Amino acid sequence: MTLKFAVIGAGRIGKVHAENLVTRIPGAEVIGIADVVATAAQDVAAKLHIPKVSADYRELLADPAVQAVAICSATNTHSQIIREAAAAGKHIFCEKPIDFDLNRIDEALESVRKAGVKLQIGFNRRFDPNYARVRQAIVSQEIGELHMLHIISRDPGPPPVSYIKVSGGIFLDMTIHDFDMARFLTGSDAVEVYTVAGVKVDPAIGEAGDVDTAFIVMKFANGVTVSIDNSRKAVYGYDQRVEAFGSGGAIMTDNLYPNAATISTAQNVRRDLPLNFFMERYTYSYESELRDFVESVVNDKPLTVTGADGRAPVVMGLAAKKSYLEGRPVKLSEIG
Repeated sequence: MTLKFAVIGAGRIGKVHAENLVTRIPGAEVIGIADVVATAAQDVAAKLHIPKVSADYRELLADPAVQAVAICSATNTHSQIIREAAAAGKHIFCEKPIDFDLNRIDEALESVRKAGVKLQIGFNRRFDPNYARVRQAIVSQEIGELHMLHIISRDPGPPPVSYIKVSGGIFLDMTIHDFDMARFLTGSDAVEVYTVAGVKVDPAIGEAGDVDTAFIVMKFANGVTVSIDNSRKAVYGYDQRVEAFGSGGAIMTDNLYPNAATISTAQNVRRDLPLNFFMERYTYSYESELRDFVESVVNDKPLTVTGADGRAPVVMGLAAKKSYLEGRPVKLSEIG
C-alpha cells in the first residue's frame, strides 16, 4: 500500500518533510502541497515533482485521494488543521507543539479520537540513535536503577525576535523537545518543576518578554530527578548532550561532528566544531520519524509518539514558565 500525503506548509521544516517523503520513505507519495505563500509551495512542488499545489490547505483536505497530511505550518494553525484533517478522515503527522492552549489541544485530540484517525507529533529526537541507546540502557537497567538525568540543549544562535514573539517563548519552542526527551528517557511523568532563568544573550529577547538562558529541575513520578540546561547561544555550535546516572553506572552522549579528525600541534590538540544546527544534527531522525508514522498507518500499528505525548510537554513548558515568573516550584497538577 502507498500512503498518499498532502504537506501543509512549505517553510524550512515543510521542505525537509516533503523531500523525505518523496525521496526516502518507502510506501509514501506526496500528491499535494499547500502554503499561504503560494510561491513557496510552487518552488517545492517543482523541485520534487508534486502534482498539486494550493495556497489553501482546505483544497487538499477535500481531495479524496489524500490519505494523510503532514502539518508543517505555523504553530498557531496546528490545532485547527488537526481538527479539520480529522473531520476529513485523514491520518495526521503534525509538527510540535499542537498548540499553546491546553483547551485547544484537548479539542484537537478529541477530534482525532472521534474520527478514528492516527495522530503522531513530530518529536524527532526520540528517533535519534544516540538517545535511543540511552533509553535502551535505562530500560534494560544496564546502568542499574535510574537516579538522575541531565539534558544539555544549547543553540548556536538565537532566532529572530520576531519569531520569539509568536513562538510561545523558550519553554514552548525550544525546551519542549527536552521535556519530551525527559519523558521518553525516564519512562515517567514530571510532577514538579523549578526554573531559574534570565536574559544573558540578547536584551531584545527580554524586551520581547522571553528569556534566553534557563536551568530547570524536575521531580518525576518514578523518583528520578531531571535537570535541563538551555541557552539560545553556544558560540561553539549546536550543543546536544545527555547523561543518565544510575545505581549501576552511567551513560552519556556527546555532540556529533562533521568528521572524526583530531588535529595535534605543538600548541594544542583540537577538533572541528560540532554540527551547526538541528537540520544537520538530526537529519536521520527526521527521516526515521516519518518512516515510523507511515508504517504505523499502513500496518495499523500503535504510534510511537501520540497526541498525549504532544500534550504533556506543553503542560511542562507552562509549568516551567510559571515557576520562573513566580520564583517557586510548580506542581504539574496546577497547570491541568
